[in-house]
Amino acid sequence: MRELGLGERATSAGAIRIVRRNVSRLGLDTSHFRGKRRWSDAQLKRAVSESHSWAEVVDSLGLADNGGRMRTHVRSHAIRLGLDFSHLGADAPASEAPSALKADLKHLREAGASIAAAWFTLCGNSVLFPIEPAIYDLIVSTQGRFCRVQVKTTTHYSKNGWMINVGRRPYSIHKDAPLVPYDPDAIDYFFMVDGDLTMYLIPSRVIAGRVGILLRTYTKYIVGNARGLLGTDAEAVKADARGSA
Repeated sequence: MRELGLGERATSAGAIRIVRRNVSRLGLDTSHFRGKRRWSDAQLKRAVSESHSWAEVVDSLGLADNGGRMRTHVRSHAIRLGLDFSHLGADAPASEAPSALKADLKHLREAGASIAAAWFTLCGNSVLFPIEPAIYDLIVSTQGRFCRVQVKTTTHYSKNGWMINVGRRPYSIHKDAPLVPYDPDAIDYFFMVDGDLTMYLIPSRVIAGRVGILLRTYTKYIVGNARGLLGTDAEAVKADARGSA
């Protein structure tokens, strides 16, 4: 656009369309245009034709894959160019699990709702997550009705056993405000997971008015244990949690 003396209109979409239309009419080659890319269409064509996987394509262009994002970007551009990449097989999956992955109870709070959803699903129930903030964490379709479930987790081990907070703080109140009980008419069940990954399903009316309970007094509501999620170091992980409580 600048070479044509249209520098002041270089960002005008209408002017660019007119120039592109005339370039196309004249059959001119623009494969060397890069825009903000560090590689041209010609380089991509060559990389695709000479590589055996998308990982090789990205590497031959001198790019970092960034967890697969660059691979997706390059592949999308190849599709727009109409390139044949049928010879590029899917990149082989890793043969071993990443060694850096290790379960840690410090993430139990974030994992609680997923553990609960998995358990209900294994019981043959449909599970819904609210898309807007709600007083409950899950909606479960069971026995012909919908149940509202609040998920609670704990890694607080006292001399008497696992303690868990079952209260809440109103949304408009500061985080240091005292807990208040849940309205038993707003919640049907509490699904709780302690530091041993023992799972409890307790009707809300059983603990109505409470903001904290000792779980060992509710053993009749135990529905299972997910300790296998901690892997081979389960006992060590649980011991660390109890020791640090």
